[in-house]
Amino acid sequence: MSKSGATLFDKVWDSHVVRKIADGPDVLFIDRHFIHEVTSPVAFLGLEGRHLSVLFPEKTFATADHNTPTINQHLPVQDPLSANQLKALEVNAAKYGISHWGLGNPKNGIVHVVGPENGITLPGMTIVCGDSHTSTHGAFGAIAFGIGTSEVEMVLSSQCIMQPKPKKMRINVDGKLGRGITPKDVVLYIISKLTAAGATGYFVEFAGEVFEKMSMEGRMTVCNMSIEMGARGGMIAPDETTFSYIKGREKAPKGAEWDKKLAYWKTLPTEQGATFDKEYHFSGADIEPMITYGTNPGMGIGITQHIPLAAGAGGSKSSYEKSLGYMGFHENDAMLGKKVDYVFVGSCTNGRIEDFRAFASIVKDRHVAPGVTAWIVPGSHIVEQQIKDEGILDILVAAGFQLRQPGCSACLAMNDDKIPAGKYAVSTSNRNFEGRQGPGARTLLASPLVAAAAAVTGVVTDPRTLLAE
Repeated sequence: MSKSGATLFDKVWDSHVVRKIADGPDVLFIDRHFIHEVTSPVAFLGLEGRHLSVLFPEKTFATADHNTPTINQHLPVQDPLSANQLKALEVNAAKYGISHWGLGNPKNGIVHVVGPENGITLPGMTIVCGDSHTSTHGAFGAIAFGIGTSEVEMVLSSQCIMQPKPKKMRINVDGKLGRGITPKDVVLYIISKLTAAGATGYFVEFAGEVFEKMSMEGRMTVCNMSIEMGARGGMIAPDETTFSYIKGREKAPKGAEWDKKLAYWKTLPTEQGATFDKEYHFSGADIEPMITYGTNPGMGIGITQHIPLAAGAGGSKSSYEKSLGYMGFHENDAMLGKKVDYVFVGSCTNGRIEDFRAFASIVKDRHVAPGVTAWIVPGSHIVEQQIKDEGILDILVAAGFQLRQPGCSACLAMNDDKIPAGKYAVSTSNRNFEGRQGPGARTLLASPLVAAAAAVTGVVTDPRTLLAE
C-alpha cells in the first residue's frame, strides 16, 4: 500500500484485526454472522461437544433458504434430510437466543437477500456466512466472505476468525453501458476476461463510472459473482446510493447513531494514490448481453458471438472438449438459436425486485414459449410482496408464468427444483458447474433480460431485439 493513501479493503480489514500472528493469519473480529440450515447444524453440535455457547447471539442471524421448497411452504417438508436440517436450525436458534426467520416468517428468504433488505448489512463491517456467495454483502463497502463449517463454529463461539490477509485487486469499468446491458452482463464479461481463477488470492474492489451509476441491487449482483473468478470476495465503495438504500430499513441505525455511522462510512472509500497488487481496466461500451456456453462461469461470450475454438480458449484442450461435450455444444457454434427447456429467475444473484422488473419488461404482452418450463422465484417474501404491489405478478400471470415462493430454488440441486438430465436451463444464478442444477443438467448463465427473451422464444435470443424502443 502506498503511503499516500489507503484502500477501502485495508481500512475495513485493519480496523477489525484483534491480533496479528507472526508469519500466520490475522485474528479478525466479525460484525455480522449469517447462518442457514445446511452448514450450521454440525457447527452447533461442535459447540455442544466442547461445552461452549454462542458469544454474541445478537450478532448472528438465521434464515432458512437452501433446502426449502418453493411451493406449498405451509405444508411439512417432505424430504427427511431437509426437514431435519430446518428443524435443527429452529431448535438451535431458540436454544442460543439467535434471531431466526424460518419458513412462514414474513422476513424469510435467501440469506444474502434478507440481510441487506432489513438493514443488517452495513458499510465497514466484516460479514461471514457458511455460504460462498456471502461476497454479495461487499456491495455495501463491507468485507464479506464465505466460511466452512468449522469456521462457523469458531465464529459462533468467539466472534472471531483466523484468516490470512488477501492481496488487493481493483477492477475498473468506465464509460457507458449500451441498451439492454445489465450488471449481470458486466460481471460475466469481467469473469470471461479474467477466467474462473483469475482473481484467486485477491479481494477485489470494483471501481469506475459503471459501478458508480449502478443500483444497490446491481452492485450486489456483481459482488455476488466476484468469487466466480476465484476472488475471496468483492466490494464497492459506499456512496449516496448506498446510504439512500440503507436509510430507514428496520435494523439500520437511527437518529444520532445514523449521523455518527454516516460520518464514518464517508471516510471508507479508497484514497487517491492508494495502490493495488493488480489492477484491470475495461470499457463499458465493449460489453454486450452475455451467456455462458461451458461448465464454469469464465466460459462466457457475448450473445451474438460463437463458441471459441479450443486453441483460443486457454486451458487444456481435453478439459475444454470435455466441457463442450457435457453441454452438447461444439467449437464455433452460434449461441443464438440454441434450444432452451428451462428458465430460472431468482437466487442470491438475481432474486431482487430490480431483476423481476427487468424480466417483466420483456415478457409483458408476450407469452411463455411452448415447451419451456419457467421457475420465477423471489429472493424473499419482501421481494414477493413488491412483485405483487408493483403489478409485476399480473404481467407474469398474463404471460403464462407462475410465481413461486422464496428460496434458493434451482440455483443448486439441494431442494425439489432440479433441472432434469440433458435439459438446457437459462439461469440467472451464479454457477454452471456439471450437475449444479441437477445431475446432468446443462446451465447457461445469463441476465434476467436474456432469461426473459429465452422464456418467450424458446431459444437463446438477444434481448435487445425484444426491448421496447
